Order: sequence, then C-alpha cells, then structure tokens
Amino acid sequence: MKKNSIDKKRYSLLKIVGALLMFIFILSSCTIQKKLDVSSDEKEKSGMKIVVENTEQKEYIGWWVYGEGQHIFKDEQTLEEYDMEFPNENMEELVELYLAVCEMEYFPMECKMTGHLKKELVEKQTTLIVSDFEILYIQGCGE
Repeated sequence: MKKNSIDKKRYSLLKIVGALLMFIFILSSCTIQKKLDVSSDEKEKSGMKIVVENTEQKEYIGWWVYGEGQHIFKDEQTLEEYDMEFPNENMEELVELYLAVCEMEYFPMECKMTGHLKKELVEKQTTLIVSDFEILYIQGCGE
C-alpha cells in the first residue's frame, strides 16, 4: 500500500517535470541555452525547488549596490532588481573593492555586468550570476 502511494507521487512529479520541460522547450529557441533544476528541499514548504537558468552570457548595465552582506543589481533598462552572485570572485576581496571605491555601503556604482539570470520559480526570485564586470561611474563623484 505504501509503495503504491510512493509510485503515484513519483508519477505525478514526473508528469509535472515533463510538462515543465515541454513548456521550456516550446518557449526557448535554438540560440538560447536553458538549464532546468528540479530538486527537493526539506527546508522549503513546497518541498520542491524549480530553477530556470538562461546560461547565455549577456551584458547588463545598471547600478551595483552592496550593504549588510547583500549584493543587489538594478537594471538600467528594465529597472528590475536582482540579487547577485559572483562565482569567479573572492567575496571578501569583492566587498573590499566595493568599499574602497564607494567608501560606504548602499552607495550605487554604475557598472556593466556580464552574466546570466537564474530564476527560482517557486520563490519568485531572480539572481544575476556575474562572470565579469566593469565599473563605469560612481554616483556623486562627477568622474
């Protein structure tokens, strides 16, 4: 009896994953690379974490703001805010760089970020995964 209910749950989960994969396949074109991660997490209420990641590198221009341990990027074009991850950088050195340039937390720095977006569908959170960046302008400095 227990095994039958587990099989039904697995079958339902496979149907959901299959439908999501078909949906993503239909929406994506040949030039866009997508990555779908469906994993269970006991800490989350839903028990499922769905992440859609467009792995194609793109340039984003906007403002990088750091404060209280959190890196945020505000896109100049869409005005959307994204959490930021820097997988190729030492985070302590990155914070030191930000504070050396801005001299305080929560001071916007105009930057060009190269990276891709990762969307967590259940939590409705988007993260900018930064592979490279260039500082363009520091707000209030005039140069």
